[in-house]
Formats: sequence, C-alpha cells, structure tokens
Amino acid sequence: MKNSIYVTKTRMPIQEAFFQQCSDFFQSSWVTNNGACVQKLEKSLAEYLDISNIISCNNGTTALMLAIQSAGLAGKKVAVTPYTYVATLSALLWLGCTPVFVDVEPDTLCLSPDLLRRRLIKEPDIAGVLPVHIYGLACDVESLDAICREQGATLIYDGAQAFGSRYKGKSLLAYGDYSICSFHATKIFHTVEGGCVISHTDEVHKALSLARAFGHIGDTHYCLGINGKMSELHAAMGLALLPGTDAEIERRGQLHTAYDAALEGLGLMRPIVREGQKWNNAYYPILMPDERCRDLVERALLAEHIHPRRYFYPSLNILPYLNQKWRTPCPVAENAARRVLCLPMYGDLSEDHVRRATRNVRNVLRYKVQVQEKA
Repeated sequence: MKNSIYVTKTRMPIQEAFFQQCSDFFQSSWVTNNGACVQKLEKSLAEYLDISNIISCNNGTTALMLAIQSAGLAGKKVAVTPYTYVATLSALLWLGCTPVFVDVEPDTLCLSPDLLRRRLIKEPDIAGVLPVHIYGLACDVESLDAICREQGATLIYDGAQAFGSRYKGKSLLAYGDYSICSFHATKIFHTVEGGCVISHTDEVHKALSLARAFGHIGDTHYCLGINGKMSELHAAMGLALLPGTDAEIERRGQLHTAYDAALEGLGLMRPIVREGQKWNNAYYPILMPDERCRDLVERALLAEHIHPRRYFYPSLNILPYLNQKWRTPCPVAENAARRVLCLPMYGDLSEDHVRRATRNVRNVLRYKVQVQEKA
C-alpha cells in the first residue's frame, strides 16, 4: 500500500552495479552450477566475514538442512530453541529429527545454557544442539560451546539474522561446529533468496559442497544430496549489495538510537546486547507489558499504515501440528512471544517514520497507565 511503512524493506543495489555483475553470465550463458558469480561471491563473503570455509545455498532452510545432514544428525534428537522463526524447526522435521525444546534466557531470548546442560544430562541421547542468534544478537557462545563439548553434542548455530554481527572481534557466524545464514530479501545482506553454510575443516567443506550439488560429480554419485545451489542471478545481487552492507548497518544503528530515545522511560523490555558484541541492528524488538497492550499498540500502528510484525510468534513448542510428546513447556519463550512486537527497521527508514511509530506506542502505553491509575 502506498505510503505504508512495513517492518522491513528490501535493500536494492544501484541498477548499474547489478547489471555489471550480470554481464559475464549473459555472455557465457552459464547461469547455475557453480558459475563465476557464485565463486566470486563465496570468495568475497569469506573475506568480509574472515572465514575460510563457506558455501552459498539457494536459501537458508536448505543451508540448515545441509548442515544437519552433514553433521550426522538426521533422524536424531536435537535440542532447539522455541523462540525463532519456524524454518529452524522445519529443517529438523524434514530430516526426521526429534526436536527437544529448551527455553530461552529472559534477558537475551537466546537458548539458555543452564537449561541446556540439565536437559543434556537428563537425556544423553540428544545428539545435537541448535541455538539461534535471535535478532542477530549473540547467544552465550562460550557456555554453549563448553557444554556441547562436555556432553559430546554437535553445535549448529542458526545465524539466519546474524550477518554483520560480530562478537569479540570475530563474525558471529564463525562460532559453533557449523553455522548457517539466510540471505533472504528481508535480511541486511541478501541475494533475494539464498543462504550459506560455514564450517571449519576442508573435509567438511568438500562434503557440504558435494551434498549441495545432488551428491554427484559428473556421472559418479557419491552420497545423498539435494539441489541447494545458488544461481548466478542471485549471486550477482549479493555482489552488488555487499559493498554497501557496512553503511546499512551504521544507518540502522542511528535509527536504533532514535528509537531508544523516543521510547525511553516507558518500561519496555528489550533483549540485551552482550558485552563484546558489535550488533548488526537487524531488528527493533520491544516487549510490551502484556499481550493486551501488544494488541492495542499493533492496532494503533496499523491505523497509521505502520505494519509491525510479531517476530517471533508463536513459541514453536506449542505449534498444533507437533507430536504431543514434543510440546515441552517453555514459559519464558511463550510469554515473550505473546508480548513481542518488532517495529520498522531498515536503512531507508526516516527519523520522521520513527517518530510516527513511537508516538503511537507512547500514546497507548500512557493511556494504559492512566486507566490503571483511575482503577
């Protein structure tokens, strides 16, 4: 809708830069199967992230499935956060894994290391752990790594939202046995549709590359595979956008500061940024006092043609199609999912838009306080 403000807006490159990246495959007619643009993008991403082993994929869900399969976790029990987008869980279910939901920390909304340790001790047949750097914010990577090593579990990070986030001088995607990222059009860096898998040995990297391409080289089939390849067209979009990513993150940081100032003193809860993290400012989540308040704020925003999103709702452990035995209570995640609202956040957003959005939030919360005081 014209003049509407949505929770995100797709970054677009300068047209000439995109067309320039496309020129080679227009001449060669080589548009997929690990062409020049894909190879160039993987090299550029490795340099940007300071990571050696990275393969691009056609989307983040495929990337996660490849990591799970490569790690030998298909059909096994995997501990997973319930507070994330459904694709995290979907990848496990498509590969026949049994999800073991572990609740999140109340201050970060990332998977709780303490609860994970207890669950791994209680259920030693849990073979893998799948935390999410929610909103691009760092999990407690040191604790999770130590616990997984102690208990012999493979650690795969879903870093779908974490491109550009750094922790203690390293890309957040460098942590874990595997890490995946999404390059969907809603993300800070994107290839329209796409993703990647990051691993840490040449052997695993080669295995992932083989599985991504149906599991065969020429006419010789080596293993179970899938068509997870990125096309040249999508890689060209990534190549055109990558140079402007740091500027996008910096601009989002300015908008975060504007949001923080406008909402100060309202008592809203926001997930914390760990000490040592440089955040990519991917989202602007706020947790309302209760679900009723969240509903009122959303309605007020929609009336002004401002479209927030309930990232992430519902808590995945209560999805109706899950096996009843898997539906472990996760009170922190369930409570957060009922109260959360993500306000618009993208580099092209104006500070006037921030003022419009926050004015509605303030009005609803102040009215709620006045009603409570009168009662």
